[in-house]
Amino acid sequence: MSVRVAINHYTAYTYEKPIELSPQVIRLRPAPHSRTTVKGYSLNIKPENHFINWQQDPFGNYLARIVFPEKVDHFIVDVEVLADMVIINPFDFFVEEYAQKVPFKYDDLLQKQLLPYLEVQEKGPLLSKWVEKAKKLQSEEKVTVIYLVKLNQMLNEDINYRIRMEPGVQTCEETLGTASGSCRDSAWLLVQIMRHLGIAARFASGYLVQLKSDEKSLDGPSGPEEDFTDLHAWTEVYLPGAGWVGLDPTSGLFAGEGHIPLACTPDPQSAAPISGSAESVKTEFEFSNTVKRVIEKPRVTKPYSDEQWNKIVKVGEQVDQELLDHDVRLTMGGEPTFVAIDNTDAPEWNYTADGEHKRLLANQLFKRLMKHFGKGGMMQYGQGKWYPGEPLPRWKLACYWRKDEKTIWQDDTLSADLSKDYGFEVAQAKAFVEEMAGQISVDLQNVRPAYEDPFYFAWEEGNVPLDVDPLALDLKSSLERQKLTELLSKGLDEAVGYVVPLQWDFEQKNWQSCRWKFRRKHLFLVPGNSPAGMRLPLNAIQDLDKEEIRPERSLFEEVAELPMPPAEAPKGTANTSEQVFKTTLVVEVRQGKLFVFLPPVTQLEHYLDLVYAVERSAKKLKLPVLIEGYDPPSDTRIQKFMITPDPGVIEVNIHPATSWQELLKNHEI
Repeated sequence: MSVRVAINHYTAYTYEKPIELSPQVIRLRPAPHSRTTVKGYSLNIKPENHFINWQQDPFGNYLARIVFPEKVDHFIVDVEVLADMVIINPFDFFVEEYAQKVPFKYDDLLQKQLLPYLEVQEKGPLLSKWVEKAKKLQSEEKVTVIYLVKLNQMLNEDINYRIRMEPGVQTCEETLGTASGSCRDSAWLLVQIMRHLGIAARFASGYLVQLKSDEKSLDGPSGPEEDFTDLHAWTEVYLPGAGWVGLDPTSGLFAGEGHIPLACTPDPQSAAPISGSAESVKTEFEFSNTVKRVIEKPRVTKPYSDEQWNKIVKVGEQVDQELLDHDVRLTMGGEPTFVAIDNTDAPEWNYTADGEHKRLLANQLFKRLMKHFGKGGMMQYGQGKWYPGEPLPRWKLACYWRKDEKTIWQDDTLSADLSKDYGFEVAQAKAFVEEMAGQISVDLQNVRPAYEDPFYFAWEEGNVPLDVDPLALDLKSSLERQKLTELLSKGLDEAVGYVVPLQWDFEQKNWQSCRWKFRRKHLFLVPGNSPAGMRLPLNAIQDLDKEEIRPERSLFEEVAELPMPPAEAPKGTANTSEQVFKTTLVVEVRQGKLFVFLPPVTQLEHYLDLVYAVERSAKKLKLPVLIEGYDPPSDTRIQKFMITPDPGVIEVNIHPATSWQELLKNHEI
């Protein structure tokens, strides 16, 4: 969301008597390369009897040349600029590969074009000493952008800002000698330092707009107490691939949306806001520079007022009633995002999607939202989006709950915390799958241990370089190497999980299992880092029958109410089917947590029956679990929300609201 501001810059000269003015050149129009969007501009000159010619100087800046044919007793320049203060990332640029580290050299053509901005105009002992300090910094920091950040901050620390009413710009020796100067003095000093370093630089004059923050900063300064604008000066350097990049040595920051350039030239004389001559006469001078917010859209830090919000609610109710009157059904979801208030510099809160801290907060957020939206629901840990360049799919936390408000998952303590290591081992997986088989009445003889493929990992171990210990865990190495280290530490002869083939029998109305056989006798998983349920060697199963594909139930089909979970497992014989099928339930331990991978089913009743059995098993063994695997089949009798990681944020996919009041309720939560 942006704030549109109106900058009013008023300058008035009142002369004791009518005098002749030479042509006046005014440089008070935002430059073409301004990154801040300028929505409107006006320049009013008085006396009205004058000629104005717009032109551009050799450096592309806008100039207004004013000629007065008669003597004048006053001269007024009234400028107004309308600008959208949309936040600009000052580092949103790329640098050519050859210029990504300092020192660098421009190519011949670029060097020729930048000659006016490479001219060293000042020398002196203090300046030379400071340039040497800047060159020493190059040996400590090679990355160009980071080097410029540190150099800018270093100059800001060395030079104290002071308001200086004298005209002109100090020499570099004067600024360094007094360790103080105005914004134009610091800007010109930085220009000369950059040129001594072989980096093209120019002097920038323009408006600086600083708006009062909506909220006080939790750490560090909050900025100005009131909205503020004034003429300001800073430096721009030319980076191949990025173009001109602004550095403000007065603040020690890169130029952002508040820096609106008016004139950018090789030296300060060419960037004066107003230049020209006049007869010598007693003159009264009046000046003002103000900024006013003209359009201010609601945003996170400054939301709607109560009056605005009440109007929106009434309009929503009116629209909702009209939809009902015309028998129109409308749903609306939402994707709010959340960020951390601490650990904000971590990669997961800036540019990477996943991280330990993000998982911890996602789990906490999930529990809180579940209490509001899906009380009595179940949590499913599943596979989320998978983008090119990422080694594995992202995770997702999904909450499913019944619309009839009946409970799916009874005991919240049996739902494991995604961020916690419970220290479980494969023995717990074996005990759980055996208990689960009893809960759904399938033959224990069909339970098979799953192993990592020793042939593959023996080959992988042979590819490890001689100077690398395959048993030493290196978190910076590839996922394959980390997986190899983990397996070699545990031993390839140890099962990583347990599998029981599982399918619903629509004729007998019970769960059936079958016996899998393999040419290699054992079940060896496909190599990888995904859950075992995603790496089953389905093509290696012997005597596999032709698969019967049963589609999911239509969402338009009439259905009965969902059954309540049984208090205990229904008694029955251990079922074994003669038919061999692919679908299976998998139990494994990863990172000290117990995961239960549910197979695909076509009806929600059967999925819930498995979930109920999982909780009964977890309760009996006192083992918290995470349910993963296939999602429940689509069904109008349940609702869901999801939490997923995105670069820098946690994203929540809210379930669709079917009415305005329901949407308001979701918003208020």
